[in-house]
Amino acid sequence: MTAEQFIVDLNQYQSDIEKVKIQRYFKITNGSLFMGIKMGQLFKVAQDYMDMPLQEVALLLENPIHEIRAGALSIMDKKGRNKKTSDAERKAMFELYMSRLDQINNWDLVDISCQFVVGRYLWDKPRAILYQLAQSDNIWARRTAIVSTGYFLRNKQADDTFAIAAILVNDSEDLIRKAVGGWIRQAGKTDKIRLIRFLDVHAATMPRVMLRYALEHFEPEEKAYYMSLKK
Repeated sequence: MTAEQFIVDLNQYQSDIEKVKIQRYFKITNGSLFMGIKMGQLFKVAQDYMDMPLQEVALLLENPIHEIRAGALSIMDKKGRNKKTSDAERKAMFELYMSRLDQINNWDLVDISCQFVVGRYLWDKPRAILYQLAQSDNIWARRTAIVSTGYFLRNKQADDTFAIAAILVNDSEDLIRKAVGGWIRQAGKTDKIRLIRFLDVHAATMPRVMLRYALEHFEPEEKAYYMSLKK
């Protein structure tokens, strides 16, 4: 199970038509190259390589091609979800993720992996690193901070989601605004009163798209009330 063989296997699914679609879809490319691989096919190959040694996964993360890095992160995600993964390997994956934030440079790369690579690792540990990431100049570090709390929400713990959302509530980037809105909406499933308190404080000043995402599961009259605060 080598990085080289993974790329060979992934390349079997390469499509020029899919490549054009992907290049149109991603508004921010950060200089990445694209092969043209459907995500379902990429996940299938990643599943076959779940036992790939982490040093080989690290080689994939250095590749300039977006789908190859996505494959590396999908492998890490699958390792993170596996209950048999050792604490030592979880630590190594977390450290690898943090060391390669420069290569985890689009929203899908963050979202594929960080809940079970970052959030899962930090579940029983201090979480100060997430607050540092939330204040980073790197948009993907900030997205990692909020999206990683999804693992905590799976376990009915919303404190960090709301706390990090408060740091990011006036972020200038659309991809952060949508992530924050979506995650506090999810947190509201665990604690709607806490979400209402957050909105009572921030609804009038938070970005409109963030507010719309947060209100998605509210009743029409509740939505109308909070949206009216923006006027």
